[in-house]
Amino acid sequence: MAIDELLARHEAGGRAAVARGEGLSAVPALHTVLLTCMDCRIDAYSAFGLAPGEVHVLRNAGGVVTDDVVRSMTISQRKLQTREVLLVRHAGCGLTSFTEEEFAEELADDTGMQPPWRTYAFGDPVVGVRRDMALLRRDPFLRPDTSIRGFVLDLQDGHLQEVDAGA
Repeated sequence: MAIDELLARHEAGGRAAVARGEGLSAVPALHTVLLTCMDCRIDAYSAFGLAPGEVHVLRNAGGVVTDDVVRSMTISQRKLQTREVLLVRHAGCGLTSFTEEEFAEELADDTGMQPPWRTYAFGDPVVGVRRDMALLRRDPFLRPDTSIRGFVLDLQDGHLQEVDAGA
């Protein structure tokens, strides 16, 4: 069982790693939120040289802005002093391999019900990042002075392509 393996790793050394965060403030030292994909090939901490206590890392399928992401970002800003947002999607994301409708139909065929939620599938990660930046800039609950930058990560060579918000 994978969970048993993870629990064993926690006891073998992970527990001590968590304890190293003791005494750190819940306020991220870099006052930044990083949103990225849940893809297990992305090590956000290593990719950006992060240490515990520096940023809030949010992850979901595709690294997309959802209502729950906005909720978390708003709490992060209003209660924990973050002021910047870094959006990072990646080339070859699984969410580019199907459409919203296809997935809903697959689930309906399998379960007899369509999901009440969206997948936020997308075709082009650059377009998706651009749209999400615009969405965040218009959100009434995020601070109007929020700095937002977006990128697409190449998992082959680690290159980050910055997305122009205005294009």
